[in-house]
Amino acid sequence: MRTDLAPPSPQPRDLLGRPVRDLRVSVTDRCNFRCRYCMPREVFGPGFEFLPRGEILHFGEIRQLAGVFRRLGVRKLRLTGGEPLLRRELPRLVAMLAELDGMEIALTTNGSLLAEQAGALAAAGLGRVTVSLDSLDPEVFARMNDTRVPVERVLEGIEAAAAAGLAPIKINCVVRRGVNDHTVLGLARRFRGTGCVPRFIEFMDVGSTNGWRMSEVVPGGEIVERIAAEMPLEPVEPNYPGEVASRYRYRDGSGEIGVITSVTRPFCGACTRARLSAEGRLFTCLFATRGTDLKTPLRAGASDDELADLIAGVWRDREDRYSELRTEATAAPRPKVEMSYIGG
Repeated sequence: MRTDLAPPSPQPRDLLGRPVRDLRVSVTDRCNFRCRYCMPREVFGPGFEFLPRGEILHFGEIRQLAGVFRRLGVRKLRLTGGEPLLRRELPRLVAMLAELDGMEIALTTNGSLLAEQAGALAAAGLGRVTVSLDSLDPEVFARMNDTRVPVERVLEGIEAAAAAGLAPIKINCVVRRGVNDHTVLGLARRFRGTGCVPRFIEFMDVGSTNGWRMSEVVPGGEIVERIAAEMPLEPVEPNYPGEVASRYRYRDGSGEIGVITSVTRPFCGACTRARLSAEGRLFTCLFATRGTDLKTPLRAGASDDELADLIAGVWRDREDRYSELRTEATAAPRPKVEMSYIGG
């Protein structure tokens, strides 16, 4: 049965009155980078056991669950990982998801494989991409991402995505004091006037292995001040309620930037995002400690109505607002699911 043709279910709201509007789907827990703030090599090394192939949701299962989430009000779906472009035949999944009427489909990637796949993804129905790029400086890039992939390959992927019409392209840069914050201006200069939107992200305490310290957080306000000192900026209204990035445009009209301030100016109160892990667990917060198993009932033959009831029940019990409660004393030690497992 095509779930996009089924009647909509009542839209659930959580205990803080927030609806579910966005779904992030991790299609793999594997990645070809070992970014220090996400998958440090000393943890995710050669001996690390990733999910067996049989434990990962297959395309039909992802499509079915996406259809159920659409019935509950989701209209934006983002494919993540790990690195989603490592998942074989990803354009086929995109084409299946594109059958969902009214669903916007996006993808977040490290860009290393994007040049080869951008055209096929666009043809399959992908709307836009976000590319992670922490610095244009080759040495800083390699140190942050712990990879031998040259930064030029990521730039080629961005160019290919633009040529394929996967726009507007957003460029995500995680900023760590003393590591790459001195290269922020270079990134802003590089993409000014290109139509790409750099978004500077405060270093977050996601997971339990990235060595987060408050002293390494560069506040979004400081980032804006640095850029505005050379290239004057002015604030812009959000594109939609609950947008995670605060927007600023260049006063000369040459583009815009965004800052994501989960640490210094939390935005939990407007969060409408649900996350589905590669093995089919539903998480209601990026900083969650546990998820709800959807794969077992799905593979046991649960109907779309039953799955919708299960998901809606989890959402109605949701009260997550971790970033608003975070303190330096409690953030790092608290056990949390790794970002590589549920996507950013």
